[in-house]
Amino acid sequence: MSGTYNPGGEGAPIESLDQLTAYFAAGEKPDTAFRIGTEHEKFGFALGDHTPLPFRAEGPSVEKMLSGLERFGWQPVREGGELIALKRDGASITLEPGGQFELSGAPLETIHQTCAEVNSHLREVREVADEIGAGFLGLGFSPKWSLEETPMMPKARYGLMKAYMPKVGTMGHQMMFRSCTVQTNLDFSTEADMAKKFRVSLALQPLATALFANSPFKDGGLHGFLSYRAHVWTDTDNNRTGMLPFVFDEGFGYEQYRDWALDVPMYFVKRKGEYLDATGKSFRDFLDGRLDVVPGEKPVLSDWEDHLSTVFPEVRLKTFLEMRGADSGPWNTLCALPAFWVGLLYDNTALDAAWDLVKDWTEAERDALRIGAAKTGLHTPFRDGTLQDIAREALAIARSGLRARARQNGHGESETLFLDDLDEIVRTGRTRAEDLIDRFKGEWDGSIEPVFTECAY
Repeated sequence: MSGTYNPGGEGAPIESLDQLTAYFAAGEKPDTAFRIGTEHEKFGFALGDHTPLPFRAEGPSVEKMLSGLERFGWQPVREGGELIALKRDGASITLEPGGQFELSGAPLETIHQTCAEVNSHLREVREVADEIGAGFLGLGFSPKWSLEETPMMPKARYGLMKAYMPKVGTMGHQMMFRSCTVQTNLDFSTEADMAKKFRVSLALQPLATALFANSPFKDGGLHGFLSYRAHVWTDTDNNRTGMLPFVFDEGFGYEQYRDWALDVPMYFVKRKGEYLDATGKSFRDFLDGRLDVVPGEKPVLSDWEDHLSTVFPEVRLKTFLEMRGADSGPWNTLCALPAFWVGLLYDNTALDAAWDLVKDWTEAERDALRIGAAKTGLHTPFRDGTLQDIAREALAIARSGLRARARQNGHGESETLFLDDLDEIVRTGRTRAEDLIDRFKGEWDGSIEPVFTECAY
């Protein structure tokens, strides 16, 4: 489920809307073929002075990290002559705008395999980082560096996005350069299965935000949020983000998502490896051959794939579903998030129970949970209780779903072991962010510097 690399413009022109719809349907597969994709981002920093890694430098740098990882069989990917990504066996390592290192894992069958992949990756990263004097942080938001101090990676699309973001929201640059997430990508069998999984995961995305809240710091101090990363998304670009209320409409399916995505303004068109500025322009005009940056041309399928990669709702549909609501965190959370979603969505009995849990929630309630979870986590009020009450039910459902899958490791342990990390959070209602806040106020004595040791991989 990792990204693909193409120069753009190759293939036959798209001649009908049905071809766009068919793109989503092509993702359908039998449940025996369901796979799990896990992606996570992390902040690189120099061990000596805790500054962010520049792309290129005499000291530790992003370029040296990428080059060093090639020894493990990763193949280089270049743009404009610069090394900007690596790929290996269905997985990729890519760069976010501020140098955040992202592993997009290969599609795997079990959480055991996912966790092994994460551990192997972090070992490789640690080996290279130790050699060059770098470290990596598992947090959802940059704890110290300002936007001005954060470098920009040499990827053309990021230049276009940086110029466009201030036109459509107040926190787009914060999202681009200072946030990190962990994400799970999961499959569906039919259009109806997609719709049900989309609705359940979208409704429960604020719960994931709360359970994995891990970004209480900004500019060296506290800011009043448990997940500042989630707060940033509330005013990044509301044309392409949010809770997508139409997903809960009767009859929702591929066409409805297609039509929404078509009306999201474009970022770019890629041709011969060059990114052409199409910010704010219409993909519908592109379909009609009326896009001024490529006059007379119609899009090809890779243009549609590129456009879909620039929409950022809390759950995103491609040929699979992406769960996008969680902060990045320590290694165990990188295994707990896919376990949580697989338990809820990959067993039909669990999926039915999860749908029963959320099906009568209103649009206003879902939106309130999204806003509240970023600030108050599991203490967020909901009906006669709090989000912690929902967490207890959802975690029990996820655990039952993983038991029913009965995927065991070589020691005979089930995938439920990866949910153990969430048990204490759900029992107490205290997130990692709240623990970090207490340490900042207590043993750290108001200094942010210990975070570079305590939250490093």
